[in-house]
Amino acid sequence: MLVSTNPHNEECVNSYATFNKAEIDNALNAANRQFTSWKNTSYEQRAQTLKAVAAALRNDKENLAHLMAVEMGKPLKEGLGEVEKAAWCAEHYADNAKTYLQSEDIESDAIESYVCYQPLGCILGILPWNAPIWLAFRFLAPSLMAGNTCIMKHDPSVQGCANAIMHAFKSAMAPDNIVTNLPIDNAEITNIIKDRRIAGVSFTGSSATGAKVAADAGSVLIPYVLELGGSDPCVVLADAELEKAADIACLSRIINAGQSCIAAKRIIVEESIYDQFITLLKDRLERLKVGDPLDNATQVGPLARKDIQQNLHRQVKESIEQGANCLLGGTIPDNQKGYYYPVTLLTDVTPSMTVFNEETFGPVMCVTKAKDINTALNLANQTVYGLGAAIWTKNLEHQQRFMQELQAGQVAVNGIVKTDPRLPSGGIKSSGIGRELGPHGIREFVNCKQIWVG
Repeated sequence: MLVSTNPHNEECVNSYATFNKAEIDNALNAANRQFTSWKNTSYEQRAQTLKAVAAALRNDKENLAHLMAVEMGKPLKEGLGEVEKAAWCAEHYADNAKTYLQSEDIESDAIESYVCYQPLGCILGILPWNAPIWLAFRFLAPSLMAGNTCIMKHDPSVQGCANAIMHAFKSAMAPDNIVTNLPIDNAEITNIIKDRRIAGVSFTGSSATGAKVAADAGSVLIPYVLELGGSDPCVVLADAELEKAADIACLSRIINAGQSCIAAKRIIVEESIYDQFITLLKDRLERLKVGDPLDNATQVGPLARKDIQQNLHRQVKESIEQGANCLLGGTIPDNQKGYYYPVTLLTDVTPSMTVFNEETFGPVMCVTKAKDINTALNLANQTVYGLGAAIWTKNLEHQQRFMQELQAGQVAVNGIVKTDPRLPSGGIKSSGIGRELGPHGIREFVNCKQIWVG
């Protein structure tokens, strides 16, 4: 059984039966049979389906937001925004897939030579719990518009959200089995990846699990995309617009209770403004309302699971023991119900400390002092991760230097690191392989076929 637990009150939301071997086999066969038909539909037909699904999401957004709140603790306001973003993603690929995948003429010694992009087959999406609607459509929309069919293996804790996604496709009267939900235990996933009916794998999750997925996919020579963990730096130089930088740094760190791969996790501040910027951060963080995600006034909900809460607390305690200064939070109240963690601000953090080296998944902000610009850049790159990074400065020369030298898959200048259906997203180093979204993302699971005519 797959069990959803409400992280606010630790009560069981629902339980779901897992597929047995025969049901798994039937699901894979159905997705592959549908591929032979779906791949031959026009872009216009696929777009009509995706736009109908987007409309179904919007019609059901209150229910979807409620499901996210009770299954993984996302505040209602954030949940509503997530549904809108998922619908936008579906519409974006409906409108742009044909252009993204149009054939490209390339001059050669042939009478005619070009590259065309064709679907591969049934693509497996292994999805996480932290943005259960958005991350599903980040996988589904480009894969479907490319002509693939999709097997959706969602996280065990958000099966209500997975079923609601399937309901959206049914409400939109989408063709059967272009998307198939696969409720299985995580232990079963290796066998699914290695099944000959799977043509590619998209995985979002931890770096450790991503390495296992890559090994499984590599063993059967199928393509894979990995969007993994991050410890994103947010560098604030002395000439930055400090009030705005503090606003965005706090938003980036706290959204989804800090449970985001691209959250600003290491705030690196130039020495001359260090104390001033900490005051700005503390003022904003201590005013945040932590509480029931179903309360419209809540800004920070609970963490999704108890093990996430306990691991975060370990990271904070170790860092304080290592010399970090705790200005806010850092303790779990006795007899507290739910998987809550207080908004926490750690200062005087150094590269030897746990919170600097490990990914922190929760509302914990750590701030590190940099004596100058060179030190700030070196600190930003002093990580095994390379997902996103932000730089705050008005100096155009400094902007250019950080844009070029930050080791990350995406860099935001004087703004927030975010995902956008129009732009590719992904990481380097331990943060992943491949890209999602934009024109680059839809080309991950297609055959880039060269045509040469003599």
